[in-house]
Amino acid sequence: MVDGRGRGIQENVLLEIAQGRICRCDATPGVDGGVSDFDLSDCMLIPGLIDCHVHLFMSGTADAAVREWQLNALYGRMQAVIEKHLNQQRACGVAAVRDGGDYAGHVLRFQQTRPPGGHPAVTVHTAGRAWRSAGRYGRLIGRPPGTGQNLAQAVMANHEGVDHVKIVNSGLNSLKTYGKETAPQFPLEELRAAVQVAAYQKRRVMVHVNGREPVRQSLAAGCHSIEHGFFMGADNMRRLAESQVFWVPTACTMQGYAKHAAPGSREADIARRNLDHQLEQIRQARALGVKVAVGTDAGTIGVHHGSAVREEIQLLLAAGYHIPEVVQCATQHGAALMGLPRAGVIAPGYRATLLALPGGPQVFPANLATPVWFMIDGQTVFDHRF
Repeated sequence: MVDGRGRGIQENVLLEIAQGRICRCDATPGVDGGVSDFDLSDCMLIPGLIDCHVHLFMSGTADAAVREWQLNALYGRMQAVIEKHLNQQRACGVAAVRDGGDYAGHVLRFQQTRPPGGHPAVTVHTAGRAWRSAGRYGRLIGRPPGTGQNLAQAVMANHEGVDHVKIVNSGLNSLKTYGKETAPQFPLEELRAAVQVAAYQKRRVMVHVNGREPVRQSLAAGCHSIEHGFFMGADNMRRLAESQVFWVPTACTMQGYAKHAAPGSREADIARRNLDHQLEQIRQARALGVKVAVGTDAGTIGVHHGSAVREEIQLLLAAGYHIPEVVQCATQHGAALMGLPRAGVIAPGYRATLLALPGGPQVFPANLATPVWFMIDGQTVFDHRF
């Protein structure tokens, strides 16, 4: 068992679950299958996974026609797409996702009209529509403040019932020019005021941001998480460590682009270089004690809902994280960033959201591809053990 707190791997553990909660978690020497009613002794048990950066309105397909349709479809057609993506997350043992927004607020509408009951639900928190500066990147996930509004006024006037606020404060990570940085989308004081308004509304701010100055400014403004953070630089990494603001690196986006770009193309080469640079930043983050949460940007080309969590975990391991540390990034840290109470850890008093993988740590994370048992809040989602 890896309990999500970054501690060592445990063996011979007896769990007792009642009313959706873990009420006992003991290291019991000599436990065998006859001791409990439910034997997972040939499995690796971890908390249910959490993906802290997804876009549920988009698929990871590289099919241009499908992507164009999803970028323009009306809500009536998008409901089935969103449900399909949540089913893909559920099948991979993902218990919660943090959505980064879409152009029409489809995911927010889905959440607000989602019928209760049925199979155990994946927890979804969404930004609705993100905020961007007029004329800058972000049209597919959001909109600019209205005429005559600054960013803080726009956030204050939004009564759509979002779970968190998403702000776009830089451009895209370039696949044409290696290491290209763009200017911040908003002035520091405007961004800081927007964060303060969100805090008054009891909402956290996730910020899409790449490059040294946009990241520095976002941290100075008090944003709660740095999303992507490509080419942020060592000084910002130290600021992250000191502030304990979460970083969601989404490294697998560059892996997805590299796989789908034309072989030998400039785009494929730069995507791989971007990935290598991000892995080096992740190594620095681990050494400095930055709080990293797993997020995939699922919906980006080559980044598929559910399975992308395994790919992001593999990249963190390649950057030097140990198994208990990377499980913590994908569970406890995600729960903390999303503000999920008593979640992301296997311990008495916590929610019984558990994922069993075949075999032991020696086959992790490959065994994430074939989970055998999944429970959300004490309800079995699937059981493939037999």
